Amino acid sequence: MITASNVNRGEQMKSSIAMYRSIALDLAQRIVNGEFSVQEKISGRSILASHYNVSPETVRKAIALLKVKNVVSVSQGKEVTVLSTENAYSFVEHYKSTESVDSLHQDVEILLRQKREIDARLENLLTDIINYSDKLRNLTPYNPVEVEVPEASHIIGHTIAEIRLWQHTGATVVAIRRGTDIIISPGPDAKIEPLDRIVVVGDSEILIKTAKFVGSPIIK
Repeated sequence: MITASNVNRGEQMKSSIAMYRSIALDLAQRIVNGEFSVQEKISGRSILASHYNVSPETVRKAIALLKVKNVVSVSQGKEVTVLSTENAYSFVEHYKSTESVDSLHQDVEILLRQKREIDARLENLLTDIINYSDKLRNLTPYNPVEVEVPEASHIIGHTIAEIRLWQHTGATVVAIRRGTDIIISPGPDAKIEPLDRIVVVGDSEILIKTAKFVGSPIIK
């Protein structure tokens, strides 16, 4: 089972590995730069540990890494001696290449994760669009139409509530055009006046019923 302590322990191990490699790289780079000459003795582990602010064990691992690559040698008395500037240079270049590859791997992983997230979002958006399109396909188109109220119409002087247009025709009143004025969403108490143009919505059958009820033809 993966626990928080296991995760923390794993992170600590990664940090420790990164630290001793970083120290080994720094020492190798200093050899390449000429700070340490071939056959020169490097400070003991305790001094190096104090210099890098790490434990002597971390320094020991760093020196062991350099020893394997024949950059330094370690005597029985644990003295560290520089063996080769060329090997130090090869060591630095090798790990630079390794870090570059690791960095590229990390970039690829980040891009792949972002791609998966984008693909998931795109899939959700496409699903929403399809669902919305299906809903629109099932809707009956309702176009607003103006019906003029003739002067002799029986609805003149009555309110929208009184003429009960929706009950008689199924049409919904969305506005009243009165000369140059437009009354948007007129309430039930709005009175109908001669030559008003009632703006209604509904299907073609409902609009025909409305024109007949009002007493005038549909004006397109």
